[in-house]
Amino acid sequence: MNRTAIVTGASRGIGKAIALRLAKDGFQVAINYMSSKEEAISVTGEIEKAGGRAIAIKADVAKADEVEKLFAETERQLGKIDVLVNNAGLLKYIKLAEVTDEIFQRMVDTNLKGVFNTLRLAATRVNEGGRIINLSTSVLALGLPTYGVYVATKAAVESMSYVFARELRGRKITVNCVAPGPTATDLFLDGKTKEQIDHFAKMPPLERLGTPEDIAAVVSFLAGPDGAWVNGQVLRANGGLV
Repeated sequence: MNRTAIVTGASRGIGKAIALRLAKDGFQVAINYMSSKEEAISVTGEIEKAGGRAIAIKADVAKADEVEKLFAETERQLGKIDVLVNNAGLLKYIKLAEVTDEIFQRMVDTNLKGVFNTLRLAATRVNEGGRIINLSTSVLALGLPTYGVYVATKAAVESMSYVFARELRGRKITVNCVAPGPTATDLFLDGKTKEQIDHFAKMPPLERLGTPEDIAAVVSFLAGPDGAWVNGQVLRANGGLV
């Protein structure tokens, strides 16, 4: 029986790694993207070359009507949804006093409202026994300057996930969060000096940055049979950082 997963923001970075890993695990994967069409198509090509099945679907998760189309198109082409991974996110490094209304709204719309939009549909559209995995961040526990709005949105996602796991009682669907620490993606590395990157790499006891594949492995566990008894939790995949 074919199993189907949606991964939002899956054209690159952690989302791409998650999509590739779930495809390796046997899932058909809907690669959601907002603007990186060529990169999304490249991911589907990698999956298909390896013998899997994937489709690329453009949708802005901040817009409810586009999320509805994302679900509908996934169901039309791949069948009913078994796994939803909310990875799409926006991070701007700005001190709170310098955040404009526009930037604040964009981050809230993508990071928080985007997750809400998918969860609202998932309540009835994800198969019984399915899995919902929302990406948070371990930076929540660090209190680093310039991360204020970002961590606020992710704290809200964690709280909403905890509640949603209980609201789905009776459907055997698990809802969990994965909270990466500093991870070697373009999003994290861009704009940082070598000294800053080295500093972050030395912070965890394991003394390295995470990789997208590290995070994908945790998502794979939660989406697979061995993660069936984990529900309403936050897994902090950060090498012991916090």
